[in-house]
Amino acid sequence: MTTPAVPSPGSGVVVGDDGLARPAWAATDPLLREYYDTEWGMPVTDERGLFERLSLEAFQSGLSWATILRKRPAFREAFDGFDPDVVAAYDADDVARLMADAGIVRNRAKILATLANARATVALRPDGGLVDLVWSFRPERTPAPATAADVPTRSAESVALAKELRRRGFAFVGPTTMFALMEAVGIVDTHLLGSHRRGTSGVWPPGA
Repeated sequence: MTTPAVPSPGSGVVVGDDGLARPAWAATDPLLREYYDTEWGMPVTDERGLFERLSLEAFQSGLSWATILRKRPAFREAFDGFDPDVVAAYDADDVARLMADAGIVRNRAKILATLANARATVALRPDGGLVDLVWSFRPERTPAPATAADVPTRSAESVALAKELRRRGFAFVGPTTMFALMEAVGIVDTHLLGSHRRGTSGVWPPGA
């Protein structure tokens, strides 16, 4: 019999049956727990990977991340592995195909934004590319939240990043969505101080 995950008093984290401390959102659902332990907050520094994350964060707007994570294999298949060159060439037939795909989130505005963002990603290459642009908004310091209530939902840098991406032709890139992207790809470390994942990205030291 496994020991259930239990809150660690005053720490803001939940200790799982493996003895590891995680935030409540990643403590019980096996899919979220695996994602948290292996992927969330780790650096993403390749164009396709960052374009995928940006796209999925846009689709997540108004929905739970668990919903998007469960649909990610279908998203990857529907969007040709989030290859920006391929997605940038999508036409009306592809939009119709995507709107008929029950495996993904069938939201026309978000689908059209993904196509526009692929074209904007390709257009960024002569100026250094999407990765350099997004990572240029890394702050001088990262948050150090003790509890979930301490985790910010936006920052001056995410506001500035959203503004610059919009200027470059991107859509569905509001400050809150961009802060979530920055968290997910390691630009900031918002792992709780008591979490076993705090400081593991290699971007920020444990005591940052």
